[in-house]
Amino acid sequence: MVGSALVREAESRGGLEIQTASRDELDLLDQTACHDWLRQHQPDQVVIAAAKVGGIHANSTYPAEFIYENLVIATNLIEGSRQAGVDRVLFLGSSCIYPKMAPQPMPENCLLSSPLELTNEAYAIAKIAGLKMCQHYRTQYGLMYHSAMPTNLYGPGDNYHAENSHVIPALIRRFHEAKERGDDQVTIWGTGTPRREFLHVDDLAKACFHLLALDDPADWVNVGVGEDIAIIELAQLVAQTVGFEGEIKTDPSKPDGTPRKLLNIDRLKESGWEPCISLTDGLAGAYRDFLATLDQGTARL
Repeated sequence: MVGSALVREAESRGGLEIQTASRDELDLLDQTACHDWLRQHQPDQVVIAAAKVGGIHANSTYPAEFIYENLVIATNLIEGSRQAGVDRVLFLGSSCIYPKMAPQPMPENCLLSSPLELTNEAYAIAKIAGLKMCQHYRTQYGLMYHSAMPTNLYGPGDNYHAENSHVIPALIRRFHEAKERGDDQVTIWGTGTPRREFLHVDDLAKACFHLLALDDPADWVNVGVGEDIAIIELAQLVAQTVGFEGEIKTDPSKPDGTPRKLLNIDRLKESGWEPCISLTDGLAGAYRDFLATLDQGTARL
């Protein structure tokens, strides 16, 4: 999802040679293959958007895979970029790097100030390691390696897997299928009270190119919208977007995760960037993309 958005943004800007590698073409868990690819293609800049991602269920069920695969992706690409002479690397992390009980909204300097949320600790540690690699490579080698920490993302190309997807694609699929079946109710995980922030992936892509154009960006910056929404309110908004008119119930026996995750985006706004896609417009576009990919047989289910 993120990689596709970055390519769309790069193409819209023009004047850039875009180098990509699909999963079939390059295994990012293979160090030798990664280093060889970077030496062969000699990119000027590398944006590390690849990751193993998922929602609460996936993170809780597969923590070993989440920490291993994300650590390996980060180390292979960051060190491989250094060896290949890449001048600039932008590493994409996640807002889950910040402590469970971080101040809200979460500033960059609260990193490592208290314990992480246990349900996504493995993923968070891997992303913190990538951020710190870039920071220390910048200090030791004088390379412009820096990071962006996006909030929860959604948009075209999302993963709609029934168990391993994030909350917005999971809700889109659940409400769509409930509408198609004529169900009179849908149950969502948890109490519905946690608050989350959601950024359209096309806004993230614009933020990435903004950061790559800065002469002296911070080692890492938060990328979000500066507003959050309760999960039950999000569910109501998704149901409205999809056209589901039944009852929405909560299941408090399922985990909620962190009570609130809202990023402080002052650092990025002060550099001249702000998001432009509203949640209402973004959800409408995401649902149109979901329907289109269903028709084409290309939906990630």
